[in-house]
Amino acid sequence: MKLYLKNQEMEHDLLYLQNIINLYYEDSFLLVGEGQHELAFKVTKEEGVTVTGHLTIDGEVYTATAKRTGQDKKTVKQAVAETLVTMLTAHTGITQSWGILTGIRPTKLYHRLYRQGLSHEAISSRLTQDYLISQEKLDLMKSIVHTQNEAIPDLYELKREVSVYIGIPFCPTKCAYCTFPAYSILVHKNDVPEFLVGLLHEIAETGRWLKENDIKVTTIYFGGGTPTSITPKDLKMLLDQCYASFDMSTVREVTVEAGRPDTIDAETLKVLNDFDIDRISINPQSFTDETLKAIGRHHSVKETVDKFKLAREYQMNNINMDLIIGLPNEDRTHVAHSLAETKKLRPESLTVHTLSFKRASEMTRNKEKYPVAPRDEIMHMMNMTRQFAAEEGYKPYYLYRQKNILGNLENIGYAIDQEYSLYNILIMEEVQTIIGIGCGASSKFIHPETGKIENYLNPKDPKSYNQSYAHYTSEKIKKLNHLYKVED
Repeated sequence: MKLYLKNQEMEHDLLYLQNIINLYYEDSFLLVGEGQHELAFKVTKEEGVTVTGHLTIDGEVYTATAKRTGQDKKTVKQAVAETLVTMLTAHTGITQSWGILTGIRPTKLYHRLYRQGLSHEAISSRLTQDYLISQEKLDLMKSIVHTQNEAIPDLYELKREVSVYIGIPFCPTKCAYCTFPAYSILVHKNDVPEFLVGLLHEIAETGRWLKENDIKVTTIYFGGGTPTSITPKDLKMLLDQCYASFDMSTVREVTVEAGRPDTIDAETLKVLNDFDIDRISINPQSFTDETLKAIGRHHSVKETVDKFKLAREYQMNNINMDLIIGLPNEDRTHVAHSLAETKKLRPESLTVHTLSFKRASEMTRNKEKYPVAPRDEIMHMMNMTRQFAAEEGYKPYYLYRQKNILGNLENIGYAIDQEYSLYNILIMEEVQTIIGIGCGASSKFIHPETGKIENYLNPKDPKSYNQSYAHYTSEKIKKLNHLYKVED
């Protein structure tokens, strides 16, 4: 559907408004001008700001007014968004439980107000007023923030420490929904040796700088891709380098993504066990074989179960499993089956993702090949996972949202008490610098005093990374010097 914005002066807010409209209509377009479906706003700045919106759509006319104190740009934007959501809700009957909030880290807002000393009631009032967030979501945020502070009591004092993300961009195959750096290890096997040279260089140089400047490492996370796609020998070499380069005495958690069951074997698990690593992910995504084939995961449900049991034999005592709600051709019966199978295995944590149509994914490029359930069914399936988590003793401990996520829902990480992923909490709440090492790894430099954030991305494809890792390592160390006021 094409919707025309009559306010030419709001052209710079087009993307923001488009994102809100997309919550109601898939594949909508917002253009400046006049047409069959029109949108207009009148902004009056007297004793605060008053915004009146007019929406003409399918021959029907809707109006809404929002009043707010303050006249700054952010306040005006929120008032415009409020009128838009009110009108679209009136037309479609769809209620947005996240209100006008489009950001991916809702709990970060809650933390900010909590640190100011506000009570839950005061925080709820503020977020309801500013963003129209529902009570259900406010209670979820409260629960998560409480659990995060319980899991990491010094959460707000870790700004002078860092965590390290190590990206290994290889997988057996690329899943249809994926946009992460993930290259078939069979196709790119000739790139692996040189990639490992670069990765070892980055680890060594980063570790040297951290030790020289007495900067502690809180957590280390091996992601990708699927890190266990590389050989056990290569994995051991990387872990040897990590344990030699970083002061492991301060590290609270090491996690290795072993998400694809078809990359797990006894030799790989023994390597992890030898380094006392017991936190891994084994991600079924679904317990329906037909779904796995449709989304490009070349493993079976049986293999997921078998590899999970094998991991237990090698003392993997903290296993996370991922499930995705809204996968093609799945409905509540498939989710019920996946939850029943998850219950049998009893992982320490369960991360529930709602399918997101990411712009560069195979699934987005060929939507007609991947039919998904309607909004009401998606919401029912998500409620099933929440009920399951509560009944089985899993607490929600982190959440994040994505653009184009089905049902305007969220992704939630659940865990049994005290089995939380510290890295997931730290990266979602942006309380410390995350140094990204490896192909496609994103660094997040967070100033320890001002909280200002600067992102820095390594090359995404192995060939580019192999040609430039030394330069990117040097640039990150310069940024660390600046951040921590160290002389070059």
